[in-house]
Amino acid sequence: MRVLLVCLGNICRSPMAEGVLRHLAHERGIAIETDSAGTGDYHVGEAPDRRAQAAMHRQGIDISDLRARQFTAADFDRFDLLFAMDADNLRNMIRLAPSQAHAAKAVLIMDHAPANSMREVPDPYYGGDEGFDVVYDMLVEACTNLLADVQR
Repeated sequence: MRVLLVCLGNICRSPMAEGVLRHLAHERGIAIETDSAGTGDYHVGEAPDRRAQAAMHRQGIDISDLRARQFTAADFDRFDLLFAMDADNLRNMIRLAPSQAHAAKAVLIMDHAPANSMREVPDPYYGGDEGFDVVYDMLVEACTNLLADVQR
């Protein structure tokens, strides 16, 4: 299974989501390929935000190997599942979908966390360090449920 995680700049939320998903999948012995991308081209080639890396490092997860890239229409063919962090990025992704069937592969990551009242993962970029910890907790919840669904 190939999973793509998408936010705006691909330096905060989506690389954190990729790190959480690949870490949890490895712990559970689930074969899964992960990648992340941004709908914007603001940070192409950059490593994740230092605060995102620090939040993940506190949890024993290293995302320093990841580099930002921009989401493209070809991603709909390359990935089985595509997860947006928020509704704006989901709309931007769907605009590039080659067909309705392709568009249907893109959903919000928090759709896998129905017990959580927040439907979108907030962008922590302009806030303090604590926002990255909130994002981490949300992503653990969503990715844990996603992997449970995959195992079924």
